[in-house]
Amino acid sequence: MAAAPGWVSSAAVNVAAKVLRGGLADLRPTPRALVDRGRTRSVYRFTPPGAGDPVLLVPPLAAPALCFDLRRGCSVAEHLVGTGRSVYLVDYGQVSFADRGLGLEHWVDEVLPRAVEAVSRDAGGRPVHVVAWCLGGIMSLLTAADRPDLPIASLTSVAAPIDMTAIPLVAPIKPLADLTGGWILTPAYRLLGGAPRALVKRAFQISAIDKVVTKPYAVLRHLDDADFLAQLEAVDRFTDNMAAYPGRTFGQIYHRFFRSNDLAAGELELGGRRISLREVAVPVLVIAGSTDAIAPRRAVRHLLDVLDKAPEVRFHTCPGGHLGVLAGRAARTTTWSRVDEFLAEHNPL
Repeated sequence: MAAAPGWVSSAAVNVAAKVLRGGLADLRPTPRALVDRGRTRSVYRFTPPGAGDPVLLVPPLAAPALCFDLRRGCSVAEHLVGTGRSVYLVDYGQVSFADRGLGLEHWVDEVLPRAVEAVSRDAGGRPVHVVAWCLGGIMSLLTAADRPDLPIASLTSVAAPIDMTAIPLVAPIKPLADLTGGWILTPAYRLLGGAPRALVKRAFQISAIDKVVTKPYAVLRHLDDADFLAQLEAVDRFTDNMAAYPGRTFGQIYHRFFRSNDLAAGELELGGRRISLREVAVPVLVIAGSTDAIAPRRAVRHLLDVLDKAPEVRFHTCPGGHLGVLAGRAARTTTWSRVDEFLAEHNPL
């Protein structure tokens, strides 16, 4: 069947843009200014400043902070700034071999508390509404549970898995890890000082292997769709900028999360004390991706079973995979709308 004239002309324009301009995606970052800095911590305020209580965007480890600012027209940060809110971002930067001794304690005890305090201070002492993705959600919840004195007003957790037994990707590895007492990966991450960025990138790609395999066909099929092609370019840049996991942190995630599944009970031993998610005492919005292989719906929804003291807990399933539920094209009218509704009730402008 011959292609329609409109398809051919649109495809030609898109191909020309890729060849002559290097791509279709507008990858310019949303304007921002540095307001605080420390080890593995840079806190930015997006401009122009908005009204209401500040919103702090918290990425996971290993993934670049640009997950919240993927591209113009498909950026969580740009969207929230456009609604008139005052928006901030914490960026961990690149992790080096020298950081191999850093554990989750560093982020829960140091990075996130100081980021929250810096945002509140910069916003004139107002309480902070945290919006976090993946491991960023877990770390934010642990921080809120451990530090009730912090000025955290609400917490939105997107695609943060709590029950690791509900993750199909983990199922084939766990019996072998249990049989070897966890030593199937331990020597490797200790020798390398963590999980190298190349390995993190490959693991992320494997989690969506079906899309990787069918990508050439998808490009040809949507050659007339500039927005689709721009999204692919933005996701490729995101994947290329994956960071490494520090050795100690990777070991904790491997042994405590995946092998022991400690978080399923809502508790984690960290830094010589036990932190219970049941102590989180702020409103929480929980969002899962409908096709997320890294954080399936059941693994995310388990959060509802352990947030006993939260005055309000909402749960929604939105379209998309692990990154797509946060920053996919469909997220603009689904996930972001849920976040907007939640913030409007707890942080009216």
